[in-house]
Amino acid sequence: MFKKKKPNKYRNIKVGGYDSKKEARRAVELKMLERTGLIKSLEEQVPFILVQSFKGKDGITERGVKYYADFVYYDVEKKSLVIEDVKSDITKKKPEYVIKRKLVKKSYPDYLFIET
Repeated sequence: MFKKKKPNKYRNIKVGGYDSKKEARRAVELKMLERTGLIKSLEEQVPFILVQSFKGKDGITERGVKYYADFVYYDVEKKSLVIEDVKSDITKKKPEYVIKRKLVKKSYPDYLFIET
């Protein structure tokens, strides 16, 4: 008997290596903006360390916490580094995401944080 494939956690459909149709569309838009010179140095799935791994008093090593930005680039008009995350309204309200978003903003104040 074959097992029925479990649906994606947020019901999004992966497209062309991206986690959702919305993220794939935004990637196309950003690549076009880069070609026109409005943004530079576009990168995808960039890791940001929020908490370093550490050893507790009990001797147990706790894994670090990373946040993966969907896109990172330099906005020429705003003269700013940008972390851009493509999120649905449902995901924006998830407690884990809210905490990570706040930690990113606090830990990387030189970046403009944008949710699309």
